[in-house]
Amino acid sequence: MGRGGEDYGKRENVSGASSKVENFPAWARDVKQCEDKFQTNREFGISSAEVEKRREIYGWNELEKHEGTSVFQLILEQFNDTLVRILLLAAIISFILALYDGDEGGEMEVTAFVEPIVIFLILIVNAIVGIWQESNAEKALEALKEIQSEQANVVRDGKKISNFPAKELVPGDIVELRVGDKVPADMRVLNLISSTVRVEQGSLTGESEAVSKTVKVVPENSDIQGKKCMVFAGTTVVNGNCICLVTQIGMSTEIGKVHSQIHEASLSEEDTPLKKKLNEFGEVLTMIIGVVCALVWLINMKYFLSWEYVDGRPANFKFSFEKCTYYFEIAVALAVAAIPEGLPAVITTCLALGTRKMAQKNALVRKLPSVETLGCTTVICSDKTGTLTTNQMAVSKLIAIGSRPGTLRAFDVEGTTYDPFDGKIRGWPVGEMDANLQMVAKISAVCNDAGIEQSGNHYVATGMPTEAALKVLVEKMGLPEEDGSSSGHGDHQRCCQLWNKMEQRIATLEFDRDRKSMGVIVNSSGGRKALLVKGAVENLLDRSSFMQLRDGTIIELDQYSKDLILQSLHEMSTDALRCLGFAYKEELFEFATYNGDEDHPAHQLLLNPSNYSSLESKLIFVGLVGLRDPPRKEVRQAIEDCKAAGIRVMVITGDNKNTAEAICREIGVFGPSEDISSRSLTGKDFMGHPDQKNHLRQSGGLLFSRAEPRHKQEIVRLLKEDGEVVAMTGDGVNDAPALKLADIGVAMGITGTEVAKEASDMVLADDNFSTIVSAVGEGRSIYDNMKAFIRYMISSNIGEVASIFLTAALGIPEGMIPVQLLWVNLVTDGPPATALGFNPPDKDIMKKPPRRSDDSLITAWILFRYLVIGLYVGVATVGVFIIWYTHHSFLGIDLSGDGHSLVTYSQLANWDTCNSWEGFSVSPFTAGSQVFEFNSDPCDYFRSGKIKASTLSLSVLVAIEMFNSLNALSEDGSLLTMPPWVNPWLLLAMSVSFGLHFLILYVPFLARVFGIVPLSTNEWLLVISVAFPVILIDELLKFIGRCTTGLRYPAISRPSKQKAD
Repeated sequence: MGRGGEDYGKRENVSGASSKVENFPAWARDVKQCEDKFQTNREFGISSAEVEKRREIYGWNELEKHEGTSVFQLILEQFNDTLVRILLLAAIISFILALYDGDEGGEMEVTAFVEPIVIFLILIVNAIVGIWQESNAEKALEALKEIQSEQANVVRDGKKISNFPAKELVPGDIVELRVGDKVPADMRVLNLISSTVRVEQGSLTGESEAVSKTVKVVPENSDIQGKKCMVFAGTTVVNGNCICLVTQIGMSTEIGKVHSQIHEASLSEEDTPLKKKLNEFGEVLTMIIGVVCALVWLINMKYFLSWEYVDGRPANFKFSFEKCTYYFEIAVALAVAAIPEGLPAVITTCLALGTRKMAQKNALVRKLPSVETLGCTTVICSDKTGTLTTNQMAVSKLIAIGSRPGTLRAFDVEGTTYDPFDGKIRGWPVGEMDANLQMVAKISAVCNDAGIEQSGNHYVATGMPTEAALKVLVEKMGLPEEDGSSSGHGDHQRCCQLWNKMEQRIATLEFDRDRKSMGVIVNSSGGRKALLVKGAVENLLDRSSFMQLRDGTIIELDQYSKDLILQSLHEMSTDALRCLGFAYKEELFEFATYNGDEDHPAHQLLLNPSNYSSLESKLIFVGLVGLRDPPRKEVRQAIEDCKAAGIRVMVITGDNKNTAEAICREIGVFGPSEDISSRSLTGKDFMGHPDQKNHLRQSGGLLFSRAEPRHKQEIVRLLKEDGEVVAMTGDGVNDAPALKLADIGVAMGITGTEVAKEASDMVLADDNFSTIVSAVGEGRSIYDNMKAFIRYMISSNIGEVASIFLTAALGIPEGMIPVQLLWVNLVTDGPPATALGFNPPDKDIMKKPPRRSDDSLITAWILFRYLVIGLYVGVATVGVFIIWYTHHSFLGIDLSGDGHSLVTYSQLANWDTCNSWEGFSVSPFTAGSQVFEFNSDPCDYFRSGKIKASTLSLSVLVAIEMFNSLNALSEDGSLLTMPPWVNPWLLLAMSVSFGLHFLILYVPFLARVFGIVPLSTNEWLLVISVAFPVILIDELLKFIGRCTTGLRYPAISRPSKQKAD
């Protein structure tokens, strides 16, 4: 919001005035004081001239548009990653080398550019995905703006202006609100035009019911829910009309504060645990690459730089630029080999597959990295209403009057939803409903403005949830001539409709907060007028003089009976039930001839709500019910699963303490008789706690009741500071900052606002807590699978590095060129790595404690294992290269069929001195349909003639990596216990990878691009023989790993999170 346009010079002068108004507690001042403070009155409003002055001070009534990150800055941020930087450097260097050298090592002209072009393409795609994800970050702020009202009915210069642009409102404006209006700014209620005004502000405050507004002052230290004389921007008027005074606009409103908090939370977003680990891995990889490259250069320096010692000093330096470039190319190949280029694509694919699995379980993931973060969740901070409970009020107890004075009857009511056929009433009188129960049913059905509708396979309430629950009760009670279970599965409102037909409603005494009751005047079937009343039990008892017995007899309400009813009320309240009483009155002399006619004298009594209390006096009390928002059936098991998985559950709710504690005991957060005095605090008590962090560190569940949005944010902040990975649920606008701040923000799909959904990482399609728990299990499974393919890809890369290093160390010709390594890393390794993402989850995945977010992706033991495997890959690829040059048979396999000449190992290791060998000659050899001859230059046998040996090395590398993918099925489990067919996708992927390798071998054009030739059957036997032992080696290492688990992990318990504050 602009404050005073571009006039920065005036801002200092007006800031004092602005802050004075912003700090003015309008809710704690009466109407006259508010009008005086804002120099306005409800008849005239403010003048146009005054509006301009105020706009200069307060600006426009709109939310700030924060400067987003520029596209250029977003592009730069995508390269703020160690792995990406190494790749970029390797691409640039290989591009430069390709310009200078187009035919070195089998690459011909354009094909020399394949490697840098492919790497650049990878980087571009990676950057586009990253920018797309970043640009979605600010959508929550845009959704917040949609909540703002666009128009208002304003009084200015003494004139009423309809459809006035809300953006132009200033403090001091007088606004009229009507039913259905969206409140345009934070305003003080000056006058109620209708008897009651109710505002739906749950999206901002978390309250489940519309709030009645008043003009009366409230204490200055009241929270948002307590400011009954204020209406807030973005909320909706659901009942009544009123006149209001604008006190705050734009960013100073409550919704503006939420906007600021969302922006601040988005600025403090951290990398996911996996991203941090990959960054750490990238830094280690950079160091390793640097060291290995330096070693390769040092080992081979003698080939491009030599000197003689003259008089003890080095002299006569000889430098070969051509050979220097060649070994520089080897260093670049080393960098390409060391970096798992396909890793970003495989991770994205695995996370995307994870989101599909979660969507099938009603968890819609909005941000891909959240899938992995879920796996290390240590604390779930859950709202109560709608997440742990059904958010559907249901009657659970009915108390009726007995056969004689001083006796009561209690009935337990089954069912937890608005479905009239969900459960029955226990102990219901079969075949006959007595007069007292009929009256309870009549009042519940007729003194009621709600309804029940069928929506697909479930039932929903229209109107107030408590009233809808009463209508469900009426259907379960049935009709007088039948038992409660005989109403059948026909019309779901049959009983209510019949009662409303018998008792025709002609007037309503609206509910208000003073008398805490609602009444209706009806034309009963007997031809008499009657007043049916429901409301707070204590208030109805105070206004009741009589009571109705079971058979319908009316007797005086004595003190003993009153005490007995109050005792039942206390017992139900202790069980966190919300209680409503029922009463009626038949002697309505003023309304004897009234039929709703406005000209009737009695109609005047109904226009003034102050008359309602006297009308609702000398009532006949008939009974009471206890209602509650019942817990979801599956939540208790989900809480048990959390305990088994080492995840702590904290319930943070805006509800009152007793109700929240009762629900927490019922669902298993607390034990039935556990002392929870130190575990259950109100939000206010927690903020005043001397040692907040130690309170949050308690093992087991915690409860925070009467919590405000700022309390949620503080709890999340403290937990994150303590190293916890926090999942937070929320549905309202007020929850958005905490959702943004949490590691995993979980919004409600059914009841959630768009703001909450946009600020979240995951949306629950069914608003169900157990869905979060199953999503955590899925997240753990995905992380385990990601760990499997990351280890697989890294072990493959270690093998490639070992191969290049051994080649350089032994001085033999280069076995594999960079474009071949790039093909293996991107294409051949890709399908098996992706298929490892389909590994079935461990059966005990939710029985293990959560991994710490700083747990190492690769432990010392795993690194040792893959160094051993990598060393074997290096030995195998280099070994097969040497075997082809030095042997005509190996392991009984004949390799002489192509007619190639043999050389000694010494000749192979000193191939660069070939020109000085006397009488050296080689025979031609065949590869597929090609014949390679070396008559003009026998030394070319070690350059273009290495194509067959190079093909064998590449094929061994591909075969080893396929076998190694089987090793990655389980970290420590043998292939005997976890055979390959547990993941059929992996077998398919291996077939695809081998198929792609055959493609580049046997399609001539591709074979030329990659510098390879077709292999014979015997040569394939050699490849398999050399590659297969990798399975046996890893099986041995896994066996050692299983035997030493106790030594490596002496305690499998979750480490303490305590830190020095």
